[in-house]
Amino acid sequence: MTSSPLLPRRTVAKLAHRGAGFDAKTLAAAARIVEAVRTRGEVALRKHAERFGDVLPGAPLYHDRSDLAQARAGLAPDDRARLERVAARIRAFAVAQRSALGPVRVPVPGGVAEHRIAPIERAGCYAPGGRHPLPSSVLMTAVTARVAGVRDVWVASPRPQPLTLAAAAVAGADGVLAAGGAQAIAALAYGAGPITPRDVIVGPGNRYVAAAKRLVSGAVAIDMLAGPSELTIFADGSADPATVAADLLAQAEHDPDAVPMLVTVDAALVERVERELACQLGDLPTADVARAALAHGGAVVVESTDDGIAACDAIAPEHLQLELRDADAVAPRLAHYGALFVGAGSAEVLGDYGAGPNHVLPTGGTARFSGGLSVYTFLRVRTWLRIADCAAARSVVEDAVWLGRAEGLEAHARAAERRLTPPVDTPRHPL
Repeated sequence: MTSSPLLPRRTVAKLAHRGAGFDAKTLAAAARIVEAVRTRGEVALRKHAERFGDVLPGAPLYHDRSDLAQARAGLAPDDRARLERVAARIRAFAVAQRSALGPVRVPVPGGVAEHRIAPIERAGCYAPGGRHPLPSSVLMTAVTARVAGVRDVWVASPRPQPLTLAAAAVAGADGVLAAGGAQAIAALAYGAGPITPRDVIVGPGNRYVAAAKRLVSGAVAIDMLAGPSELTIFADGSADPATVAADLLAQAEHDPDAVPMLVTVDAALVERVERELACQLGDLPTADVARAALAHGGAVVVESTDDGIAACDAIAPEHLQLELRDADAVAPRLAHYGALFVGAGSAEVLGDYGAGPNHVLPTGGTARFSGGLSVYTFLRVRTWLRIADCAAARSVVEDAVWLGRAEGLEAHARAAERRLTPPVDTPRHPL
């Protein structure tokens, strides 16, 4: 092993406090762009899109349904079939999720209380397109929005390649905005050109995308503030070091700020994995990016499986992969992760590329209190109350009167109290 390990030795505390993914300087830069697009619309959008190379000067900023259909028709038949097959798996999982949530009707004294489910109307789906175009993110976001029932779906992606446009067509998107970064998020939030303001903005992106989502949150809903991508592999001596190394590199090549992590009960496994990493980096086209990311991650050696479970829960990673002899027994004991991959055959990259569950997931430890993108992101649970028999509802009314006065809100109490007596016709005073 070299004197400078590819996987730095870390403490759990070091990995558990990874930060938000953007700093004050990034937030300030994003704020200037967001405000420019909010106040000046398409003029500012184009200025920043051309400045950052999202689109060539004078080239179209928007691709409508006909453009998307043309890109889809231009694909090789096998490529189109694969896109549609991946989309079908994502769609099937989302349909199953949607069917798990239904209306509720509960009798209450004198009437009924209900909840009903309704989709939001307009969604903006961000798909990264800088270092690597990600048509998979187009499918993950736009397909899921359509299953939820969203009627107006726009995708934003810088420098969209034909495969990205075709993926938008397969997903059923209404159009693609050829812009990225903070300028795209602002356009989706406040509107520009044919894009009306969105109700929700979803999808992964770089730190400027995350900063912009934070800035527009409140004016529009967001799914999450996603930071650099993460993978924690919890492994023991039964794990194949070459497979562990391959999985870590698959995560590391996303971004130099990605966070690939290994938690193991076998100290010797770390050295075997590092030898494999060095070998596999030798002919990896993305080696420079992956090597930088490995330095952000690291390895933690624990004394026992119980300690490993505690370490993984403290890290609360975006992706958690189990390469353990007893992976099936350990899996139910884990509490905090964005997505779990159980057993060596359940490669995280299969989740990235459309096995079914969504790949837009919480990062930076936020899996402790949030989950990944799903149809639920695009749905609203709305409640109904109908009291048809005030006499039967006397106990409800009397409790409301008591609570109103207990809280010092006399008008509340009086409004409830009126339901205890029928209205009396009173003569109107002349003006």
